[in-house]
Amino acid sequence: MPALITLCLVVATAVLILLIPAIISLRRSLQRAETVLMLLEREIGPLAAQTQGLAEDLRTLVRQGNRELERLGAVAERVGDLSERAARLVTAVSGFTRVGQIVGATAAIRKGLNVFINRVRKHGGRYDG
Repeated sequence: MPALITLCLVVATAVLILLIPAIISLRRSLQRAETVLMLLEREIGPLAAQTQGLAEDLRTLVRQGNRELERLGAVAERVGDLSERAARLVTAVSGFTRVGQIVGATAAIRKGLNVFINRVRKHGGRYDG
């Protein structure tokens, strides 16, 4: 029995000798993790505040953009109305222009015929080339 107790003590001592460095290493790792988490916590606070400020600025910009789009829509409707009126005016003016072209062409043909008739009368139907 004493040999068995001695063997158990030797095994327990060997296990403790192997576990102690692992426990110390684990403790150091936990301390480093705690330090990193504290630094991260200090950095996250201001970052979260800045993020909230940026989000509010973005909301304001979106609201302003929506208002400007509404104004632009109203302007587009007005421009559409004006373009319809301008199209009607152009149609009316083009009608007058066509009439003017026809009157001008008729006057030119009449003038040409008068010149032709005058030359025929003046030259007696001869053409000298």
